[in-house]
Amino acid sequence: MTIRPATESASTVESPRSPYSPALQVAVIINAHAGGGHADELAQRVADGFRQHQVEAHVTLAADGAALIDAARVALEDGADIIVAGGGDGSVNAVASVVSGSKAAFGVLPLGTLNHFAKDLNIPLALDDAIRNVVEGRRLAIDTGEVNGVLFINNSSLGLYPDIVRDREKQQNRLGRGKWLAFCWAAMGALRRYPFLDVRLDVLMGTKDGEDNAESHHRRTPFVFIGNNEYLMDGLNIGKRNSLSEGKLSLYVCHRTGRLGLVRLALHALFGRLRQARDFDMLSAAEIEIDTRHRHGQHRIKRLRVATDGEVTIMQTPLVYRIRPASLTVIVPTVPDADPDPEETRTFTEQKA
Repeated sequence: MTIRPATESASTVESPRSPYSPALQVAVIINAHAGGGHADELAQRVADGFRQHQVEAHVTLAADGAALIDAARVALEDGADIIVAGGGDGSVNAVASVVSGSKAAFGVLPLGTLNHFAKDLNIPLALDDAIRNVVEGRRLAIDTGEVNGVLFINNSSLGLYPDIVRDREKQQNRLGRGKWLAFCWAAMGALRRYPFLDVRLDVLMGTKDGEDNAESHHRRTPFVFIGNNEYLMDGLNIGKRNSLSEGKLSLYVCHRTGRLGLVRLALHALFGRLRQARDFDMLSAAEIEIDTRHRHGQHRIKRLRVATDGEVTIMQTPLVYRIRPASLTVIVPTVPDADPDPEETRTFTEQKA
């Protein structure tokens, strides 16, 4: 067995073809930064974990998002039956963008900080349990979302959040601050600037009697949030989804409000009264088109920062959001786990600390 250095764009744990399950080809693609400085050890542990279930997995360490996508394409071209992403939601998104629409099943090893996608599908957070789920779990066809052809598995947003992420990355790269400290400073900076979007929202909610059921709205807002299926956004379940298979997008728009208005909005959410908030719209849709009405001098701004599963890119408007029903087959537990013991859900990095 050989392991190439993790400093390359991608390194692979090579192992012989399994004598136990020669027909099952499993490719595991891991974000090399997910190991917290122990990437090679993490890759070996993953390979050993699959071997305990009599499966020889081909494990690749990818240094960045481009390497994750390249490795997923190679796995798909090689005919992998199961392609597994190891990392946080951004890494999961990168691999899923390749697997979506193919015949391969998609597995997840939650190695990030928040792991929203895994939690919403009840995928175990403990590494050994997540490996067992890939081998023993059931297949579930779920929806994905897209904006201007870019896939997202969780959500996309405009306004404050992409602005915060951009500044957080600058502080991490230029000042060497940790992720959460940089995020706090970036959030405070964004609230000081408090930029507004001036947008037109054309919302297609479906068809009725052969005709489109559509609405058009104009909003001046600090943020727009679009989810792949409906987020609960109520009480202590803020940010969770009960289903990823309802075939719809969820749209959340804050009306023009000040900083205190955002605090009031957060309190409504905390106490489960978000639906009663007067400064907040929530809609379900099959398709959403967003165009900016903001002008700079004599020219209308046609490019916006867009966050998709935490990754920020600049896109040309109008932004066209669509739902892709049943476009990704994910391996999930046969029976959803009960609430996990916190001691059993520590990440690989936490276990090494």
